[in-house]
Amino acid sequence: METAVFYQFVTEVPQAAAIWSTLFLLALGVLAVLVARLGDRPADDPVPAAPTAREVAAAEADDLRRYAEEVAVAATGAAKTARRRRDAWLTAQEHVERAWLGYDEADTAARRFAGSGALPTPHTPRTPAEYASRERYLHRAAMAAYWRGDLTMAQLGDVFAHRRGWDSRRHPVEQEVLLSRAIRDARLADYQAAATAERAAWRDAELAAESARTLAEEAYAATARLRPSPALARPGASGASRPTLVARWRPASAS
Repeated sequence: METAVFYQFVTEVPQAAAIWSTLFLLALGVLAVLVARLGDRPADDPVPAAPTAREVAAAEADDLRRYAEEVAVAATGAAKTARRRRDAWLTAQEHVERAWLGYDEADTAARRFAGSGALPTPHTPRTPAEYASRERYLHRAAMAAYWRGDLTMAQLGDVFAHRRGWDSRRHPVEQEVLLSRAIRDARLADYQAAATAERAAWRDAELAAESARTLAEEAYAATARLRPSPALARPGASGASRPTLVARWRPASAS
C-alpha cells in the first residue's frame, strides 16, 4: 500500500510541475508583450492646447453675429405682423363706422315710424280680402327689407311663419312700425358685434406693435454689440480728454 502511494506521488508530481511551468511561461510571455506595447507608446501624451484669446474672441463674435441675424429675422417678421394687425384694425374700424351709420339711419326711421304709429290706424273693413291684402303687404315689405340687407334669412322666416310677434292681420302702419324696429335692432346688433371685433383687433395690434418694438430694440442692441468699441478703435486716445467731453454736456450753473 505504501509502495503504491509513493509510486503515484512520484509519477503525478512531475506532471503537475510541468503544467504549472507551462502556465508560468505563458504568463511571462503575456507580460513581456504588454511591456513591449507600453514601451512603444510615447512617454507623455500631447495635452490639447488651450484656445488663445483671439480664438475665444472669434468664437464669441460668431455667436453674437449668429444671434444678431436671428433676432433681425424675428424683428422683421414681427414688424410685418404688426403692420398686418394694424391694417386689420383699420379695416375693423371702418366696419364699426359703417355699422354705426346703418344703425343711426335705422334708428331715425324707427323713430319716425313710431311717431306715425302713435296716431290711430285708419279704419278698414275686417274682411278676408283685407287680411289677405295686409299679408301680401307684409310679405312684400319684408322681402324688400331682406334684399336691402336689413333683415336676415332667419328674420324673414319668422315673418312668413308669423313667429316672434309677426301678425299679418295687423294694419300696414303697424307692420311698418314693427318692421322698422326689427331693422333697428338688427343694425344695433351688427354695430355691437363690429365694435367688439374692433376692440379685439385693436388689442391684437397693440400687442403686435409692442412685440415688434421689443424685437427691434433687441436687434439694434445685438448689432451694436458687433461693432468695435470706441476705446479699442482709438488705442492712442488718452483719458485726459474725457473731462472735456463731460464738461461739454454739463448744464450751466445759475449765475
